[in-house]
Amino acid sequence: MNMTYYRLELRRIRRDRVTLFFTAGLPAFFYVIFGAAPDYGDEPIRDGNVAMWVMIAMAAYGAVTATTGIGGMAAVERMQGWGRQLGLTPLPDHGFVRVKAATAMTIAAVPVVLVYAIGALTGARAPWHVWVISAAVLLVGATTFALYGLGFGLAFRSESAVSAAAGSLVILSFLGNIFVPLSGWQLAVAKFTPLYGYVGLARRSLTGGNTLDAETGELTPEPLWQLLASVGFWTLAFGLVTVALVKRGRSRQ
Repeated sequence: MNMTYYRLELRRIRRDRVTLFFTAGLPAFFYVIFGAAPDYGDEPIRDGNVAMWVMIAMAAYGAVTATTGIGGMAAVERMQGWGRQLGLTPLPDHGFVRVKAATAMTIAAVPVVLVYAIGALTGARAPWHVWVISAAVLLVGATTFALYGLGFGLAFRSESAVSAAAGSLVILSFLGNIFVPLSGWQLAVAKFTPLYGYVGLARRSLTGGNTLDAETGELTPEPLWQLLASVGFWTLAFGLVTVALVKRGRSRQ
């Protein structure tokens, strides 16, 4: 991997303080409001508590916002001429992809680390293996949403489209059982949305293979295959859409 290009990418992103705030600061703020401050945050969930359940969700939101934004901007940069500029350098296409992937993972780690650090200081409680496993799932699973952002960038070819992609994650987060626990028909619908399987896998080590029902306040069993199928389906769907958009762009050239 070209470390010079990687450092330049990180330096460019660091200068964009507004984006960094929405990527890292906003999820941390949400955690404090919905997880640390309320009295219900200390209610038990197996060997952990509700604050930990909320903390994982807010870190998930920050991680996917990061990868969506970077994936989308990568597409826009290539179509606006940056790809031609890179073509004059020794950097191959696969080198460009590796740098963007490494940048996405690095920036995705920022909200995860920040939210987890605040959680550790404000009462989020769970065995150590839950912290490690959930963080690892969040970082690896967030790469799916780089494809989501990439698709937006290829489809609409503008920076505003990338912002819209990141903004749409707010709606998907509500639908995906991230911001508030759902129940009944809402929970049934949530299982078909892109973020549900991702955050469900991240919470699984805390809930022991269950999901929290908002109506009863109880944990109900949830098969692992359903969560894996959800993540696999949406990864494949985003990938196929991205490939189709790349082919469409080449046919117009």
